[in-house]
Amino acid sequence: MLNIFKKTAIAGAMILSAGAALAEYPEKPIEVIVGYSAGGGTDVMARTTMPFIEKYLGNGASIVVKNMPGASGQIGITEVAGSEPDGYTLGTFNLPGMMARTLDREANYDRDSFTYLANVVNDPNVIVSAKGSGINSMDDLIAAAKENPLALTVGMSSLGGDDHFLLIKLQKLTETEFTIVPFKGSAPARTAVMGGHVAVGIFNVSEVAKFQGELNVLGVAQPERSDFAPEVPTFREQGLDLINGSMRGVVAPAGLPEDVADALREAFEKAAQDPDFLKAMADTANPVAVVTGDDFRELTDGLYDLAEETWETTPWN
Repeated sequence: MLNIFKKTAIAGAMILSAGAALAEYPEKPIEVIVGYSAGGGTDVMARTTMPFIEKYLGNGASIVVKNMPGASGQIGITEVAGSEPDGYTLGTFNLPGMMARTLDREANYDRDSFTYLANVVNDPNVIVSAKGSGINSMDDLIAAAKENPLALTVGMSSLGGDDHFLLIKLQKLTETEFTIVPFKGSAPARTAVMGGHVAVGIFNVSEVAKFQGELNVLGVAQPERSDFAPEVPTFREQGLDLINGSMRGVVAPAGLPEDVADALREAFEKAAQDPDFLKAMADTANPVAVVTGDDFRELTDGLYDLAEETWETTPWN
């Protein structure tokens, strides 16, 4: 009988210990890898969001954002896919760009390489030019492109991303051709537009909202005008059926323990209801659209299908 009591006590202690271990996540700093340069839309999203994820994870959570730019985001997301699935390496995840990377080159990851935590932002595309460039409207841009095919340069953060997909759609709609100049992120591309090194740029509204004094925003690719650029007409208002944008979220490597995944998803869901988070995102012109777990995976599957169709009909390299 004494042995039974001892075994029961040991089993109870083991259960309590397991519960304590669960409650201790995270026990060390969490690293979030951003596959683009500092100052771009993805970087701003991550740095604005992570203090709130720390808050709702609790347990003294500490999150460090690490920029790992290059290869249109592929370097960073490959690092995430190959990391230990322990909850201490997460990464930003851009759609449709991350799925496009699996089509236009060899990639060491696919849709099944990740645990899907949360999409955070759905950020529509815009086309911009520098003040004083002489391109002050979409009519100006299309007329110049028709007059001199391939003469106009377009800066963007990468090939095979949402910026590029918008240009492909524009070229088809208007029967024009542009010369693409890709950069290692939206921040250097935006600088190139401002400096007159490229004629126009394609970005997301969050990446240009605070630069409207230096840039002409020619149109926004969503059905209604953006709260972050309310004076800018949509492309549809200008007779161009262009709806396009970037979804930005956070993933972990595949195989993340379910309790850790649940803790992280719950933190994102709680942040989405936090007025301070919503204000911080609004202050950085980030349109919040939090979708977690299986719903996030379904978004990824749908945008992979879009990227695959585009690649088959209009390959970009």
